[in-house]
Amino acid sequence: MNPIVRREWLDLFRSRTAPVAITGIAATAAAMVMARWPGAGVSDLNGAAGLQVLRLFGYGLLACLVLVLPAFPATSLVRERVQGTLALLLNSPLSIWSIISGKVGGILGFTAVLLAVTLPAAAACYTLGGSSLGGGVSLLYVALGATALQLTALCLFISSRAQSTDGALRTAYSSVLALCVLPLAAHWLLPPDSPALAALGAWLGCLSPVPAVMEAVGQGGAGIAGAEYRAGAIWRYLILAGLTSTACFAATLARLSRAPLDLARPPGVMTQDRSRSQQRVRQLMYVVDPRRRSAGIRRFVNPVMMKEFRTRRFGRLNWTLRLVGLCAVLSVGLSYLAAAGALGWGVELIASALVVLQSAVLVLFAPSLSAGLISTEREGGGWNLLRMTPLSPGRILRGKLMSAFWPVSLVLCATLPGYVVMMSVTPEQMVQVPRVLGSMAFTAVFSVLVGLTASSLFRTTAVATAAAYLTVALVCVAPFLIWFGRGAPFGHSTVSAALTISPVATALHAADTPGFTQYELFPNNWWVIGSACVALLAILSVRVRQLCRPE
Repeated sequence: MNPIVRREWLDLFRSRTAPVAITGIAATAAAMVMARWPGAGVSDLNGAAGLQVLRLFGYGLLACLVLVLPAFPATSLVRERVQGTLALLLNSPLSIWSIISGKVGGILGFTAVLLAVTLPAAAACYTLGGSSLGGGVSLLYVALGATALQLTALCLFISSRAQSTDGALRTAYSSVLALCVLPLAAHWLLPPDSPALAALGAWLGCLSPVPAVMEAVGQGGAGIAGAEYRAGAIWRYLILAGLTSTACFAATLARLSRAPLDLARPPGVMTQDRSRSQQRVRQLMYVVDPRRRSAGIRRFVNPVMMKEFRTRRFGRLNWTLRLVGLCAVLSVGLSYLAAAGALGWGVELIASALVVLQSAVLVLFAPSLSAGLISTEREGGGWNLLRMTPLSPGRILRGKLMSAFWPVSLVLCATLPGYVVMMSVTPEQMVQVPRVLGSMAFTAVFSVLVGLTASSLFRTTAVATAAAYLTVALVCVAPFLIWFGRGAPFGHSTVSAALTISPVATALHAADTPGFTQYELFPNNWWVIGSACVALLAILSVRVRQLCRPE
């Protein structure tokens, strides 16, 4: 047996999160089946109830894989590099292929255990009739297995190039979101009139695991315009997932095989020695020079906030401006499509796309920005130095909070030009836009506070980042699984109660998104999220005071 596989299995199954993850997934799968299990010995003969449960079951397992799995391969190699054991592994008698296969085998073995505990619930779905002409329980697990392999290969390649665990997690979750969403957007944007473009769109859409899971559960669409996929999405996804996994594994092997153990820092090239085109690109990318000598900190400015701005990558203004510019261009582009009528979606769907864009940026950017503010200090020993300063715990906490709130606020404001264009096209949007922006503001505040609270509770940045992402996803994204099962197996009151805790669903409701207008989410959602923010702030204040006490 590969010793790397044995070590990875022991590390994963001995962790505190392994029993919680296994028990939680098994209990959730059983609860979804029991919610629709026929009572009084009566069942439908056409299998409609079983198929409805299978759809909810499949979407739930896919969401669990997307949310939980990337954290393990994304930190696998970079953790070895940070701890100094990667050089020992590369100098051992084991080949690079044995090291990579051992890492992959350990992660996929743990994933297989997570999927195995859901087999009783899947068998119950099959007993109820959870199968269709185009899919069923077996094809669902085939698609989920390919998804696990694809995500593992992608995140392992990211881990081979990352320099820190929090950076690897941030890049991994961003890449996984892009892999799941961008191919679908390309499929929707290509016009279906041309057979060649329609075939290209079908293959591009199957880069994402969503169409394969939709076909496996017998659902051709999810209530979104243009979400119907051609038959054979599972087999196209298996081919594309195999090709992308092979490419990522090959890139990881090449990265580890050609890189020397002691990397010399590149000397760099002066700007005036570059070509004219490269100079123009650098002028555009570095509007704010990150290497310019920083001015002194004024007395009325929080020194902790300035320290975070000058030491973190996304705290530096040049990186923040790039992200702000990208969000502004995307929002204005979507609004232009609505004004020109190029897609024929209507103003409501374009406004919904703006909400999805904002939500994706906030859910990905805010937790990763705040989850390492305290845990990184404790890992590197900087918290002891910060505790020895004359700064009070309250001032330290305010500095940490403001260092995360300012970049998030800039990103949130970057999409305002899109809403301005929308209001100029349809003046009726002037009533809805303030509610949308209010829900997005609550999402931003909640995400930052969750990340900072996790950073104060967990000592390592990797665990804090994973916990922050999981909590934000459970609040903002998980209620949509209940929404997918609206009508059957969940009634109107159950779906409304689930959507009430999600500020993203409230923003979609304010934007008049089809499928959300029939639920009354105002102002209950703002009260729920506001109360949660107050509770997180209280926990954070108590925790920071405890950490600032002398040992």
